[in-house]
Order: sequence, then structure tokens, then C-alpha cells
Amino acid sequence: MKNPHLLLLRFSALGDVAMTVPVIRCLYKTYPDLTITFVSRPYLAPLFEEFENFNFYPVDFNGRHNGIKGLWQLFLELKKTPYSGVADLHAVIRTHFLSFFFSLCFFKVRKVNKGRKEKHLLTRKKNKKFQPLTPTVFRYVDVFRKLDFPITMEDHEFPDKNPVPQPLLPLYNQSERKWIGIAPFASYSGKTYPPDLMQQVIAFLQKDYQIFLFGAGNDEIKILSVWEKAYNNVVNTAGKISLRNQLDLMPYLDLMISMDSANGHLAANAGIPVLSLWGLTHPFCGFTPFNQPLDHSITLDRKKYPLIPTSVYGNITPAGYENAFRSVQPKEIVEKILELLTKKR
Repeated sequence: MKNPHLLLLRFSALGDVAMTVPVIRCLYKTYPDLTITFVSRPYLAPLFEEFENFNFYPVDFNGRHNGIKGLWQLFLELKKTPYSGVADLHAVIRTHFLSFFFSLCFFKVRKVNKGRKEKHLLTRKKNKKFQPLTPTVFRYVDVFRKLDFPITMEDHEFPDKNPVPQPLLPLYNQSERKWIGIAPFASYSGKTYPPDLMQQVIAFLQKDYQIFLFGAGNDEIKILSVWEKAYNNVVNTAGKISLRNQLDLMPYLDLMISMDSANGHLAANAGIPVLSLWGLTHPFCGFTPFNQPLDHSITLDRKKYPLIPTSVYGNITPAGYENAFRSVQPKEIVEKILELLTKKR
């Protein structure tokens, strides 16, 4: 196909959008003449700045793209281009409408299979079918196969590093310590390691390592700022450097510690080891960061907490599971961190 052009739809969330990045790298490697238009929320644009022949199309769901009329307007704006195919990587009401509009105009449209039935079987209370599900990255790959753009993730290559962000350059030039990123928060409390226990992990690690904290939102920033002030070798990036600079920082980390949350995926895209801490969710749900082995995860003991995973999103906390994450001791996390840092040598 000469000068192929694909339209990709994925509006949220940050982690799910981040998981498209390794797939897009493989698409460009396999189809170097490909052009991609990616439709998503404006703040996500920095995730894709590494790509050429790439058009990021920001949506405005609070303005001209709001409601059914707004989706029709978005469709009219997009359909001016003769796309080779439309990849719905989200499969929600908004993208269902857009996919329908494109189908009516004879565009080839394929949707991601989210595996809702399998996820229900994995997360239900009774007769739980506890087995690993297809990782989200490979669900995305399957969409492109159906669009006649087959790829293999074995072709994936990490890009070269960008320079160290200017605000952190003095620290980079002076510090001989290994750098560790910590993203201690997640969208739900069931996925967030208790902050008082995480502070113990940080207090120990900062004695020998340079720590960088990642987060977003005023409440998170307040906590991260307190930790930054409390310890000499802790830098809070949240609210201080841009998402673009955070992405540029990540390849220089020796390890990222993340919940089941977006920063783990961003760090994995940078090619660094990621230690994921799983509370009421589990790696079997299919959201493990890209290219990370299973032993880079710490999960709860299912003999004590057999309902795990309680949901895909970590938003369901059964009675008696409110303090389940506290069963993971800071010592266990620190020991795993030291093991992974030793491996990296």
C-alpha cells in the first residue's frame, strides 16, 4: 500500500494511552512510509513527540466536540483525510459513535477487544477463573492485524535518550548515586500503597540513592513536597517540571517503583526496569508495564486475600480488604529494589 495513513482513537487514560507507544514504534519500523493521526486529549501530546509522520489531533470534549453534535463535528474534521484504516483502541461510547460514522462512509474500522467477559471471570467473587489475560499491548497489536497492518513486538526498539532536563542537569553532573523514581499514588486507594509505609521505603532508600518522586494533582503534590523537604536526597518532580521533562528524565533512572498506574508504563516505555506494586489488582489483568518480567511485581498473598483481583481498576474494596495492602512490609519492597538494582549491574 502506497503512503498508508492510519487513524487511531484512544482518549484516556494516561496509562492506556502510554501502552500504545511501543506498538506505534513497531508500526513505524515495519511500515516506514506510514503516517499516523492519533486522536486524544491535549495533555497527552508529549507522549508521542519521538515520532515523525505523526499528527496528534487534540479533542475538545468540553467545547466543540461535546455531546453527539460535537462527535459529529469531530468526525467531519477527521474524515477529510482518506485513511487506510481506523483503529478504535478505546471501545467506549464516544469511539463507538465515531466508528459508526466512519463505517457509514466506507472506511475500514476495527475495534480493540477488551476481553470484558474474561476480566469478569477473573475479578468475580465466586468461581473466580484465575489465569493471565492477554496483555493490553497485544490487544492493540491485534487491531492492526485486522486492519492488514500486522506487526510483531519482537521488532520493538527503544529510542535514544533526550538530554537530561535542564532543571536537573546540575544534579546529574554532581550526583554519583543511582537514580530511583517512585510514583507512590494511583487512581484508587485500593491500588495505592499506604503513604506512611511508602515514606519508610523512601527514608531508607534516600540514604544511598537519589530519589525522584512522581505524581499529579494538588493532594499528591502536597504529600510529595513534604517528603522532599524531609529528606536530603529526594526531589519532587510533580508540579515542578513538565510532563515532557519527566519523560526525558525517566531513561536516566536506574529503576522506577510504581503502583498499578501510568508512571510504570511511562518508565517502561523508556526501557528502564519497573517494580510494580499491586494492591487489589493483579498483573493477570493484562496491565503489566511493557517488557517487564513477572518477577518485577509484588502482589498480595492470595491465600490471605483470595478475592484479588477484586476489579480491573482497583475501585472495589470488599469488606476486610481495607488494609490488605498493609500486609506488604516496607522491608519486602526494599529487598526487592536492592535485588533489581543488583541485577541491573
